[in-house]
Amino acid sequence: MNSRLQVLCTHRMCAVSRQAGVIAMTDHTFSDDERAAVYRAIAERRDMRHFCGGSVAPELLARLLEAAHQAPSVGLMQPWRFIRISDRQLRGQIQAQVEAERIRTAKALGERSDDFMTLKVEGINDCAEVLVAALMDDREKHIFGRRTLPEMDMASLSCAIQNLWLAARAEGLGMGWVSLFEPQALADLLQMPAGSKPLAILCLGPVREFYPAPMLVLEGWAQARPLHELLYENQWGVTS
Repeated sequence: MNSRLQVLCTHRMCAVSRQAGVIAMTDHTFSDDERAAVYRAIAERRDMRHFCGGSVAPELLARLLEAAHQAPSVGLMQPWRFIRISDRQLRGQIQAQVEAERIRTAKALGERSDDFMTLKVEGINDCAEVLVAALMDDREKHIFGRRTLPEMDMASLSCAIQNLWLAARAEGLGMGWVSLFEPQALADLLQMPAGSKPLAILCLGPVREFYPAPMLVLEGWAQARPLHELLYENQWGVTS
């Protein structure tokens, strides 16, 4: 074992208590208030579409992006790239691309087209900050953890986005992930290199209030399924 890892694993902070056959981490556990805050951020995170303008202080934005940057990534490839959109004209061009895809999506939805068109699907022109989260170019050279699952680069970027989302909620800011766009058209607009790929347009900023439940639930578009329907044991479809 690596000597440094051995020291860490034998340190008193790695002590565990064994009571009634249950192994529980002790010294590593957060305080009750700290744990409650983590679970609250997870429970109250919302995909926001309604913003109230305002601004995000530079030091706060830096803190949020640092949280994103601390995400896990396959093979430590850190495939994420974030493009901050500070040009209002460019923001308008991005919104136009989203609107064009919104119309195409509505046509593809058939009988649900009219219902879809009543939904607010983005807040690009209303939010304080717009970030485009993208996968870097030249990803194929990263094989560790991706030989059979090349999509792990996308999973890694998604972890970074989730970090940003939860940190934003803890800071009282709303965030929305917009995926209604044609990736190559957006990449061309942002002069991204060949092989890179935008994955998300992120709207970030102050909101008047957070939705009490996911917006699509409130709008009657979909219903969230309970965990017990999605948790299997040993084999697909077998519930405990």
